[in-house]
Amino acid sequence: MPAAGEHHPAFEEYCECIFELREDDLDVIQARIAERLQVSRPAVSEMMKRLEAEGLITSDDGIRLTDTGRKLAESVVRRHRLAERFLTDILKLSWAEAHHEAGKWEHVISDSVETAMIDLLGDPTTCPHGNPIPGSQYVAPDSEPLASVAVGHEFTVRRITEELEFEPGLLEFLEESSIQPGERGTVTASSPDGTLTIEIDGRHVGVGSFASERILVTG
Repeated sequence: MPAAGEHHPAFEEYCECIFELREDDLDVIQARIAERLQVSRPAVSEMMKRLEAEGLITSDDGIRLTDTGRKLAESVVRRHRLAERFLTDILKLSWAEAHHEAGKWEHVISDSVETAMIDLLGDPTTCPHGNPIPGSQYVAPDSEPLASVAVGHEFTVRRITEELEFEPGLLEFLEESSIQPGERGTVTASSPDGTLTIEIDGRHVGVGSFASERILVTG
């Protein structure tokens, strides 16, 4: 089957989107794909027909990747997350800059460059946000949303789900607030609207309900 870069980039983008929505346990519906990719619903509907004709998805029981589509998606996601690692760990770009640039790199990284990046980075298992790199054999620890942590309890950040990466300004906020995988914190207060106040890296930070429900932590 063709490697990443041998399909039209739009096919790769759509397969990647479907993969990541499934990864975050979200229903894969055309409206959600349109929102994530910032395209019109008619454009999504037309692309679904093309993807199905290419043998990349099925739509009999909801939108699902075929084996071929999943392999393509995993290849693109792997290269995106490796690129994010390279851009943050080696080039010291911010999370937001790295996420934006990796969206371009994922379509052009060759097999030899991918292998070289893996070697240089020491065979990483997750992207900077804690999302697993396909093919790394990473086993995620049992985790729960930050929103589930009771006031007074400590937590360790494990994963910033992909859904949060597409919220304007949120990656910048999380990085600046040290809400990053491996960081320990404590929930110090909870508001009726679902906003949590946490103490992390010596600072008190307010985290809204949308984010706290999608930041995964362990105790």
